[in-house]
Amino acid sequence: MYGAQIAFRDFTATQGIWGSDWVGLKHFIRFFNSYEFGRLMMNTILLSVYSLLAGFPFPIILALSLNYVKNVFFKKSVQMITYAPHFISVVVMVGIILEMLDPRHGIVNQLLTMLGMEPIHFMSRPEMFKSIYVWSGIWQNVGFSCIIYLAALAGIDPSLHEAAVVDGASKLRRMWHIDLPGIMPVAIILLILNTGQMLDVGFEKVLLMQNPLNLRTSEVIDTYVYKVGLTSQAMNYSYSSAIGLFKSVINLILLVAVNKIAQKTKQASLW
Repeated sequence: MYGAQIAFRDFTATQGIWGSDWVGLKHFIRFFNSYEFGRLMMNTILLSVYSLLAGFPFPIILALSLNYVKNVFFKKSVQMITYAPHFISVVVMVGIILEMLDPRHGIVNQLLTMLGMEPIHFMSRPEMFKSIYVWSGIWQNVGFSCIIYLAALAGIDPSLHEAAVVDGASKLRRMWHIDLPGIMPVAIILLILNTGQMLDVGFEKVLLMQNPLNLRTSEVIDTYVYKVGLTSQAMNYSYSSAIGLFKSVINLILLVAVNKIAQKTKQASLW
């Protein structure tokens, strides 16, 4: 919090934080009036919402499916296979993605060629960037994310399932009427936390997947802050700090708003 005041000053390293001139909202206004503002906000929000909507159900579906698997060897094998990608570093993961989507030697384009279709240069098409980013992220994290749902399912009273079986309920009915309500408080908490990180897309994976051809849809707030704050010759620490502070304030507002909605609907909430 002490360093956050850099956003309101023209910070220079020689003068320090307290010695730098106070300029108020100058850097915030500069960002709001910049040519990049609309595009950055649109790309960041679309990527976050896409990731949330597409990625949120899959860990729940995987956890519900694994919960009813009786074969222990098969269950452990699926868990290991789905958990493993989470422990691959971002750099290696992006390298795998680029190799798989390579227009000449990638396995995806080889399959397309075998089907009589023309190879596609996926990473040069701006409209495909978000889908590649989101679905590769789901593949990498779905197994690890379902662990918490498996733990929640383990806490459901077995007598509820026993009574449902006696009444002739199918597995789908038991999932819908017992398992989903049982894990719903956990799901709501995770949804609130994910919504509170709406503008925190992160820059590592996005930056590694960026190229001049897809920059129109791949430039997000985090990569922009990294570029203007650390890689540009001007080293705009105050400007990048103002953008980061703006992003944090918006995330806080979203977190409080979604938590309040959860309280109004009598669902689980953070406080």
